[in-house]
Amino acid sequence: MDNLRILLTALVVAHHVAVTYGHIPLWYYTEPAKDPSGTALDILVTFNQAFFMGFFFLISGFFTPGSYDRKGAGSFLRDRLVRLGVPLLVFTVLLRPLLTLDGFADHDGLPYWKYYLGSWDPGPMWFAEVLIVFAVAYAVWRGTRAPLARRTAPPRFRGVALFALGLAAATFLWRIPVPTGSYVPVLGLPTPDFLPQYAAMFTLGCVAFRRGWFEALPARAGRYGFVAAGVSSATLLPSALMTSGMPSSALMALWESVFAIGMIAGLTALFKKRFDRQGPRARFLSDHAFTVYIVHPLVLVGLGWALRPLPAIAVVKFAVMLALALPLCWGLAYLVRRLPGAKRVL
Repeated sequence: MDNLRILLTALVVAHHVAVTYGHIPLWYYTEPAKDPSGTALDILVTFNQAFFMGFFFLISGFFTPGSYDRKGAGSFLRDRLVRLGVPLLVFTVLLRPLLTLDGFADHDGLPYWKYYLGSWDPGPMWFAEVLIVFAVAYAVWRGTRAPLARRTAPPRFRGVALFALGLAAATFLWRIPVPTGSYVPVLGLPTPDFLPQYAAMFTLGCVAFRRGWFEALPARAGRYGFVAAGVSSATLLPSALMTSGMPSSALMALWESVFAIGMIAGLTALFKKRFDRQGPRARFLSDHAFTVYIVHPLVLVGLGWALRPLPAIAVVKFAVMLALALPLCWGLAYLVRRLPGAKRVL
């Protein structure tokens, strides 16, 4: 699980670098592509978005029941508020102004305090915001129900297929009032249309912990998962892009659900078999992964301005920034965690 968190954190960095140089201007600093290679970055963002944050929520859900069992309701909620709420508050109040100075420069005559309040947004820390809500919901549920009995039999194909169809249906219905591209001011949710996936994956992680599904996951589940992700991408995604209206939305929801479940099963089985150990370097990377998630916008915006004069096509600038950003993000995270008291939270 720690090694998977390293991969997913690196994908977060790559995702936002791709947004920087693609055609989806949803970041603090962007240089919209003026060449065809920007389309490749948009494709990367589309595939990444379909599963990587859902995978984060599944991992968070997996560690939630054990934490609640050890600490009890009160200590569990206090711990979640400290470990998620403090970074959320620090980012929103202290770091966000550094990332939005360029946007303020475009608002001639507007007092900074008005711009500051009007642009209030937790940025990528919306993840912590939603996790706090899920943690409270889990504590309320546990206060009224006994924990699930522990079993080790992995889910059967029929159960996985029904879960995928149910998730697709819930996502499709949710997107009628909350269409793709919606944005929630103040809360700052950049992808509220994916909330059914996030809630379902968090719940699945909680159940997987009790049922021992990850420990019992067979290697063939990984192969089937990658095949499902590939086949759905070759069939459902093109069909969704070639249609419009409700059929397109339904096909897109189905593709995202199958692709997400396939990738999560595939990567989990792969890491369980091939990457189930940690040396000092991997332990360093996993220990600092959450801090990287918090501070990576500072690194990417700084690199964006530094690389602005570089005359290169979008995909080349993406590769250059990513190669520089990954070590710099972990280096900055290391320095942040050395601050007094930081490790108690991070």
